[in-house]
Amino acid sequence: MKFINRQKELDAIKAKLNGPDLDLYVIYGRRRIGKTTLALASVKGKDFIYYLATEENNLKKLKDVASRVEPRIKYVEADLEAIFNFLKDKIIIIDEFPNLIKENPKVVSELQRIVDVLLANTKTKLILLGSSISMMESQVLSYHAPLYGRKTGQLKLSALKFAELTDFFPESTTEERIEIYGFSDGIPFYLAKINYPFWEWLDDELKKVDTFLKSEIDFLMKYEFSDVKTYKKILGAIASGHTKLGEIRDYIGAKGTDISPYLRNLIDVELVERKTPLIDNVKSRRSRYYIQDNFVNFWFRFINPNITFIEEAIFSATEIKAVYNRYLGHVFEKVCREFLIEKRDSLPCRIPKIGGQWGAIPKHEKGRNQYEIDIVTLDEESKEIGFFECKYRTLKFKDAFDILAELRTKSGYVDWNTNKRKEHFGLIAKKITGKETLRKEGFIVFDFDDF
Repeated sequence: MKFINRQKELDAIKAKLNGPDLDLYVIYGRRRIGKTTLALASVKGKDFIYYLATEENNLKKLKDVASRVEPRIKYVEADLEAIFNFLKDKIIIIDEFPNLIKENPKVVSELQRIVDVLLANTKTKLILLGSSISMMESQVLSYHAPLYGRKTGQLKLSALKFAELTDFFPESTTEERIEIYGFSDGIPFYLAKINYPFWEWLDDELKKVDTFLKSEIDFLMKYEFSDVKTYKKILGAIASGHTKLGEIRDYIGAKGTDISPYLRNLIDVELVERKTPLIDNVKSRRSRYYIQDNFVNFWFRFINPNITFIEEAIFSATEIKAVYNRYLGHVFEKVCREFLIEKRDSLPCRIPKIGGQWGAIPKHEKGRNQYEIDIVTLDEESKEIGFFECKYRTLKFKDAFDILAELRTKSGYVDWNTNKRKEHFGLIAKKITGKETLRKEGFIVFDFDDF
């Protein structure tokens, strides 16, 4: 995979590798996020041992790999301590470390002993990589884990920001990058697969007999879950717009069943996020569940329902494109949130807190008694609050003004420091006619020309 971005992370790892002491460095994050690429980029030009752990026979396989660098290892037992005895002062990368734990749960304690005794006072650099977020956090990084206190550095890799897609597609427009982002999120593996222009590439990919799109979700989920079927049902429900706990339960036909443990597990592995209105307590009963990853959301929205047609190579990307703008509404909110955070130093309002806001409208009839605001920013110290709407379309001046007027009305339903707060109102869209006029009126207004 081509290495793009991650310069800060790369510099941090290199600083450890160039140090004089023993280092145990942990890099983890969901599959396809670029852990291996980052680790290998950090050791470029150096001698190192790289081992990709599998589901079985890891000690024998590690011995075989290590013996290519240190031939004497051929003659020792397939024992972790015996192998590491000959790897002192070397750089060792163990990829998918959770596979070693699954095969032998005692391996973490064995490694602790090796680090504490065998490798003490050496210059050994041991880098552990893991895609199972839950296992890496509980078995490697947790306070109760044997290796706690031994690591000298850790990185949890997240998706790249939307703004970083420019480095992958420098010739693209903002609109084209948002379309790509709705498919790939900021996942390097998917970004590297895409050829520009996006829609032509997607159409070709959908019609390939061996397209990765058919099996990718199973590949991601089987690593974390045994009961993949139930988790896929839940993700399918959320992708189709059922975001409340009761709605999800009813949609998958699980009335009377507690699906909360499944949702907690999906949250733990960062496939789903639980959101509450920004001004509410985190335990709010008005919480909603959203798929955190654009690629997973895209798959359940467009690939899973059409998998039979994709198998028959009769499904076209034009069918996705016809309804894609509607799907991109939620994606655009995510882009706008990142954009506002990046612009925070030049905004009239500070944004220590940012999120969505929704709730009930008092004394309104059912069906018309709910409001929702795309983005709200809060500054508890200055009592400033910002209200923003995100519209993935072109707006004439009157349309933009009407949206802002409605936003002002909705802001009145937000019960936070009423009569004591300073309010700001904003709008972000593809294109806004009369943008400068609205700015002169005191509104915070952006369109694609500002991205």
